[in-house]
Amino acid sequence: MLNLYITSSNRREGKTFLSSGLAATMQSLGYSTSVYKPIQTNGIEYEGFMQSPDLTYVKTIDPYINTQFSYLFKSDMEPLIASEIENDPIDIELIYKEYQKILSASDCTIVDGDCGLLSPIAPSTQTVDLVKKLLVPLLFVVTPREDSINDTLLSIYTAQEKGLEIRGVVINNIKNDCPKTLLNAIPRVIEEYTNIKILGLISHIEGKFSPEDLITNILNGVDIESVFNVKIEKLEL
Repeated sequence: MLNLYITSSNRREGKTFLSSGLAATMQSLGYSTSVYKPIQTNGIEYEGFMQSPDLTYVKTIDPYINTQFSYLFKSDMEPLIASEIENDPIDIELIYKEYQKILSASDCTIVDGDCGLLSPIAPSTQTVDLVKKLLVPLLFVVTPREDSINDTLLSIYTAQEKGLEIRGVVINNIKNDCPKTLLNAIPRVIEEYTNIKILGLISHIEGKFSPEDLITNILNGVDIESVFNVKIEKLEL
């Protein structure tokens, strides 16, 4: 079963970018792929309807990727607060059932997390509890910043304490002006202090890019087989 939960220590680390890239890449390799967003905050109203901006982005990369969400909130607050503001309680049992249906309909399912592992989503329930319920392995995405090491270590320690499976870490959005000392330090320290492998280094893509550009960037920068724990014949050729 090729399933994966994309998470990060902070919002706006590039989770949806990575989810889209991995999904489009797996589609290109012949795997029917779904991107599931259990909880979407910061929903956008368009022509009288609420839309998930993250899943809309996925569709711009590849319209054939199956996308689905369970909860969509207009508020950009943490999920628990957003659900209270909009009077729509989050039920992880409902998320679990919908996730199982998606799994049965796709070769590959990527869960695009909305927030960090410790973010509350319901009374006495945090995102980490949802991940444990879904029994889905984690892939951390990190943007190289001065505080990336501390935040990422804390998130990984949390996942390890809860007994979650961690596939690895991907360093995302590496710009040309990123200090080499920082870029070298982040992977080294993460691996040294957590024993979790760095499975990808993704360069920043300047300006507009095509889906083919994104797929090429993913294939060149990410160890796809280790991310999904599978041998892919097309990559072995």
